[in-house]
Amino acid sequence: MAGYLKVLSSLSRSAATFSKNPAVLAPAATFQSLQQRNYGDKRIKVSQPVVEMDGDEMTRIIWEFIKEKLILSNVDVELKYYDLGLPYRDQTDDQYHVAVKCATITPDEQRVEESNHTLHYFCKFKLKKMWKSPNGTIRNILGGTVFREPIICKNIPRLVPGWTQPITIGRHAFGDQYRATDFVVSQPGTFKMVFSPTDGSKGQEWEVYKFPGGGCGMGMYNTDESISGFAHSCFQYAIGKKWPLYLSTKNTILKAYDGRFKDIFEEIYQALVFVAFYDLITPACHILADTFAYRFCLFKTCTTQFTEFSI
Repeated sequence: MAGYLKVLSSLSRSAATFSKNPAVLAPAATFQSLQQRNYGDKRIKVSQPVVEMDGDEMTRIIWEFIKEKLILSNVDVELKYYDLGLPYRDQTDDQYHVAVKCATITPDEQRVEESNHTLHYFCKFKLKKMWKSPNGTIRNILGGTVFREPIICKNIPRLVPGWTQPITIGRHAFGDQYRATDFVVSQPGTFKMVFSPTDGSKGQEWEVYKFPGGGCGMGMYNTDESISGFAHSCFQYAIGKKWPLYLSTKNTILKAYDGRFKDIFEEIYQALVFVAFYDLITPACHILADTFAYRFCLFKTCTTQFTEFSI
């Protein structure tokens, strides 16, 4: 019971701190007090500051508790604090392009007007607009690739026991659905896409669909520069790990969009990294999205018999 009350007391102090803090950048005194605690001389010294991005609801309270009890007691690090909570994103218009990051909210219609409370953290959202995904915003600012690598623990069984090697997912961090323009129509009409060159030359126009009634549509994009960066980071990651690399697309349907990803990957592979993969005896290849999942469920490891990038 004493331990339970101690946790509640700590959470309440954390919640009270945030409920009184309307600023995007937290007051220095709040974090100086944490930094100046007498933890002794056995903490690991971190030479560079680390950006901390706070989140929404219960996660910001739990994270404060974890940070104080588990991290700052063992690590001597200067934290640069930014509040990525939904009310403060609305207050600052997403103007700060700023990473331990807490879970955050992507608002829907209900969130724009709702009131939310978690312990002492209370705020009325009443947002100015429906903000886009904060994760998508960060990915577009950072560019590059987000790698999701599993943490392997010997005493925790794998969901797929036959996999003896970890599988890491590389996710493109720019454009696509995170910066798409989507809309709803309520009457018959024609949906068109137009490309107007900046040099004044003749543009192009595509008729996407003639709506007989209500419906929805979407337009999204990516760039050769961003796709090339994605390819380079994936190849470098795979070579560094000495792992095989697989690109999965739906290029049979999205011949231009997904096909562009496949073509750029293959160009870079043939021109720059073929020898590296050949020396490692490690495959790099393209797999159609339809066959990707079931093929990998059949393998005992993440190594397959593919030896070329194209299929």
